[in-house]
Amino acid sequence: MQQFIAFVDTSSIMDKVVLYALPPIGCTFLAYAIFNLVADLRKKEVKKVAERLKEGGFGDSANEVAAKESIMRRMHQAQSPFGQFIAGMAFIPRLQQWLDQANIAWPATTVMINLLGLASVGYITCYYLETAQWVALSVAGGMLLLPLLVIFILRKMRMNKFMHQLPDVFELMSQALRAGHSLANSILVVSQQLPDPVGTEFARVFHEQNLGIKIEDALRDMARRVGLMDVRFFVTAVLIQRQTGGDLAEVLDNISSVIRDRIKLFGSVKALTAEGRLSGYVLLALPVFVFLLELVINPDYAQIMIDDEVGQYMLIGAGVSQILGLALIQKIVNIKV
Repeated sequence: MQQFIAFVDTSSIMDKVVLYALPPIGCTFLAYAIFNLVADLRKKEVKKVAERLKEGGFGDSANEVAAKESIMRRMHQAQSPFGQFIAGMAFIPRLQQWLDQANIAWPATTVMINLLGLASVGYITCYYLETAQWVALSVAGGMLLLPLLVIFILRKMRMNKFMHQLPDVFELMSQALRAGHSLANSILVVSQQLPDPVGTEFARVFHEQNLGIKIEDALRDMARRVGLMDVRFFVTAVLIQRQTGGDLAEVLDNISSVIRDRIKLFGSVKALTAEGRLSGYVLLALPVFVFLLELVINPDYAQIMIDDEVGQYMLIGAGVSQILGLALIQKIVNIKV
């Protein structure tokens, strides 16, 4: 009996802690997120002014502005003590790489704090609505993971566009080198003539070497940031040529030809595996569709899964199994070329 009373007292204490501690924590995170949102909106206005100046013949191009913002963002993050503390966490470097690849002008530390604040607000809202604990945790987890999923999708789309632009990049650089331009000037030509994402990334390389970084180190940083095998081939070829000599223009022509062949082969493989991907999407959507249909046709039969605690755990297990199954199917049909 005493143990039961102690348990009840502990539960009431935890409820009081949650009641009094979560609102100020959530408000703090929300205020921080609003502050960063307003700051980013002001940055967008500055970028629009820079683009209008460029149209009038003044200022930098949009690619150069984005490249300089990326460099200054990394320098600011490195100087911040709090940024250094957060950057020490294991997942922050990978998140920063995703943001760089998606061309999202936020440091990883800021994104992580905003996501934690968003998840806290979602959990607090569900808590005051007196929903079930698993619902509150699901809402908080969804608010934390869905933005990361959006970042991942934007990153994948941008990197696919980058890969399809690479043959044009190497052909343009080859022509610039044959015309007598240096490697740095050929990189500048690419940044001025081609749109994002290659224009932005090569503009960043050019501005980094203007700031005193060796062009070899700037190219290595681009290869690490982009993470594509074709870019690593290009950087390796440039580094070898600068050490041993040779015709870099011919090497770039050969790399461009190989990449075009790989893109054609990748398209063929994607067409052959389309049936497997479609099967994965159908298998993912079918149980959800059947469950919703049961709620409409026979609500008493399906409502038990929502009202009963065992049914709730079964729904959670089914959702996790669906996600794992989709991941396995994607792994099977994702053939490396």
